[in-house]
Amino acid sequence: MSQTVAKFPPKLKGLFNPARYKVLYGGRGSGKSYAAASALLIEAAQKPLRVLCAREVQKSLKQSVHTLLVDQIQTLNLGYFYTVTESEIRGINGSVFTFSGLASHTVESIKSMANIDRCWIEEAQTVSKKSWEILIPTIRANNSEIWITMNPDLDTDETYVRFILNPPPDTFLVNINWVDNPWFPLVLEKERQHCLKSDPKSYNNIWEGKPKTVVDGAIYADEFQQVVDEHRIAKISHDPILKTHVVMDLGWADKMAIIMVQRSGSELRIIDYIEESYKTLDYYSDQLKQRSYNWGTVFMPHDAVARDFKTGKSAAELMTQLGWNVSVVPMGEVEGGIRVARLTFSRCWFDKEKTERLLECLKRYRRAINSTTGQPQGPLHDEASHGADAFRYMCLSTDQMRNDNLKRKRHDDTSRGGSWMSA
Repeated sequence: MSQTVAKFPPKLKGLFNPARYKVLYGGRGSGKSYAAASALLIEAAQKPLRVLCAREVQKSLKQSVHTLLVDQIQTLNLGYFYTVTESEIRGINGSVFTFSGLASHTVESIKSMANIDRCWIEEAQTVSKKSWEILIPTIRANNSEIWITMNPDLDTDETYVRFILNPPPDTFLVNINWVDNPWFPLVLEKERQHCLKSDPKSYNNIWEGKPKTVVDGAIYADEFQQVVDEHRIAKISHDPILKTHVVMDLGWADKMAIIMVQRSGSELRIIDYIEESYKTLDYYSDQLKQRSYNWGTVFMPHDAVARDFKTGKSAAELMTQLGWNVSVVPMGEVEGGIRVARLTFSRCWFDKEKTERLLECLKRYRRAINSTTGQPQGPLHDEASHGADAFRYMCLSTDQMRNDNLKRKRHDDTSRGGSWMSA
């Protein structure tokens, strides 16, 4: 069978060369998914292959690449070769295409995939770390390959970090966009031009395949972008003279979020962060004391004064008994706190390693959407909200963050050696 019936952008000719990973990423209209479908159909017509077509979540076959493959079968004039059913596609040489969602699998259930020759992950930007850790060692047949097609979402998503920022050995990695597609249609060109004019903030992600720094609809989108643009995520050294204040968002089954921050003048240096579940206050107290910072005040939310019916004591009382100076952040309207946080962002510096999880929370903190009206509502309660709530409490407490008995001339951090911040 000849390959000449298929058209491939020049950047993707290497799809037919062996490689453990074949990663195609970029924006809309690049033709990467069509190319992957065509190449796999051609390969499977030349030799028997077991091809798994997967994505993170697949509740029905409509959410898979089944329709795309069927369309390409017709384009390639391979209707005589492949038989299409509701659940799979079979070739007369024994090749078979199956479809699955990764999130629904466990280590045990995925063992049936051990004989897969090609695994194609579409919309791979959504695949979780857990899914990759289960899938990759399972695709282990001789000369097996994992194909990845994706439009990048966040620059810290697992797939982007794993395969684009840190590609494994034996990876065919291609950044491909509309400009690389010789057959880019006029209808998409009109959409691209309209997006460039009407939604310039989203253009680079949608059409040029560049990752975003925050999720769509992020509450702190503009403020976080300013932090990135001004390089205020860096290696920050703990200053032993300044007090380190602690800000807590209480949680048990939900996450406990703890921010450690130093204030120098109006500047807020967020130097450390803890986020865990199912741990008691004495555990967190020990975790803090192990850091040997020059401790200041522990700021706790308004619910810290509520007494536990088992112990008869509040969280604030327990932390005080553990030796901490505790201050309770007054209960206030959430939206008012968000407004204060927006204004406070411009004063904040973040340690790029120790506050990595907090940064993820801030870039993913967004509003719930009314399923009927489609209108945004209050902040969504999810994995990102705990760190974001702690950050809001921190912003509401900055006026109380003092450096008692601090008697020294403020040095010029940007001009002397041993700076508190380094690139």
